[in-house]
Amino acid sequence: MTTAYVLHYAPDNASLIVRIALSEAGAAFTTRLVDRRRRAQTEPAYRALAPTGRIPVLETPQGPIFETGAILLWLAERHPAAGLGPAPDSPARGDFLKWLFFLSNSLHADLRQLFYPETQVPPGAIAGHHAITSARILQHFALMERACADHPALFAAPSVLTIYLCTLMRWSVLYPAGQTRWFDAADFPTLLDLCRRTEQRAAVRDAALAEGLGDTPFSAPQPACPPEGSAT
Repeated sequence: MTTAYVLHYAPDNASLIVRIALSEAGAAFTTRLVDRRRRAQTEPAYRALAPTGRIPVLETPQGPIFETGAILLWLAERHPAAGLGPAPDSPARGDFLKWLFFLSNSLHADLRQLFYPETQVPPGAIAGHHAITSARILQHFALMERACADHPALFAAPSVLTIYLCTLMRWSVLYPAGQTRWFDAADFPTLLDLCRRTEQRAAVRDAALAEGLGDTPFSAPQPACPPEGSAT
């Protein structure tokens, strides 16, 4: 089978979400490690694919795509039979799009601010930044808890909404390193149940094995122990 895609990835980065989506779609792809230990994401060859220097990039027959939400939407449309998202003419399409962009633009973006405060505020403001940002993220998760309870079909695997949301839950349990008391997954029982069910899927198990995430990557996550590369 001809390989259609190349996923530029680092273990337990946003590329994990795309890896799972590719597997759920049954798409042929290879991976290319972006070695964060030597800051390969800042090198010219990578910046030519992703000017932002963020991970992931997916090389496709239509050219490279960066931004996690954009990749997921493209894959859902490119592989309609996979069930990654509703068809453009589906009554559920509007709800799908609003939650996909909420995950990308609000929840994921705020987690990035929480995990890398040194890129957002001066050193003396980090404690206050953590308090404000973590409180806002908890509000985001409360909103997702209600949405998943009210619209279970929309968030049923293998939807990219489910893959994305469960991965964000994982990171919230693990990070910032040494400052994880701000988040308790048990406060969001609907989301936690979704994590338990989703991590049983073959695509998730395969990704967890490839990236060293253990047997419960979403419901009881442990720091990644990847066979290659580094998560940070």
